[in-house]
Amino acid sequence: MEELQFFGALHRPGVILDIGAHDGLLTLPFAQLPDARVHAFEPLPTAMARLRANLLAEFGTIPPHVTLHPEALGAASGEAVLTLPVLDGVAQEQWASLAKDYSQHASVTRQAHRVPVITLDSLGLTNVTAIKLDAEGAEQEVLEGARATLTRSRPVLSLEVEERHRPGSTRDVPALLESLGYEGHYWHAGQLHPLASFDAATMQVASPDPAVFAASEPYIFTFFFLPRENEAEFLGKLQRAR
Repeated sequence: MEELQFFGALHRPGVILDIGAHDGLLTLPFAQLPDARVHAFEPLPTAMARLRANLLAEFGTIPPHVTLHPEALGAASGEAVLTLPVLDGVAQEQWASLAKDYSQHASVTRQAHRVPVITLDSLGLTNVTAIKLDAEGAEQEVLEGARATLTRSRPVLSLEVEERHRPGSTRDVPALLESLGYEGHYWHAGQLHPLASFDAATMQVASPDPAVFAASEPYIFTFFFLPRENEAEFLGKLQRAR
């Protein structure tokens, strides 16, 4: 199941958050969902510039129901260094991370960007119905800074969580969300599976080196989380959308 299919099947009018929006692969279709208000977070300046350009190309303007945030999200407000690995002269933007600096990898050079960090809770957003989160190892901190929002609004979530970016993250991130009343799932072989059946040792094996592209088969890194009180209802909607 692709993330857009997940969010489309469970769409409710309200606020959708695209955290790690990059150049708008999901921001643009989110903005076209009925009665959606979109907040897109992208701290990498080059990616934010393309996100703006793509919105202008699609809509002719930045739509009033789309808010762009050049800040990173974290557990506390402040500043942090966003490190971008460069491989053979090409910036690997999809690997830009606040959680690691790539100093142990001789295969890459590095760019460093000092970026502002805010917590999601500091924005006081209400009626948040859905969150997509891809933070290259910083998912734990983003969620720590979103506890009040998650408790208040009970959105559905799609997260990319990878051991190669942060060892232990496929254990620690679900544990945090479970403590907040969420149940995790992943998609494999044409169906959703409970997160309890996920085995990182066989289903998510890949090198942390940006120059090494081999990975296990399957390689499961997208996880879907549903508020426990609505899990049965939402699972039914997802089954009907297949």
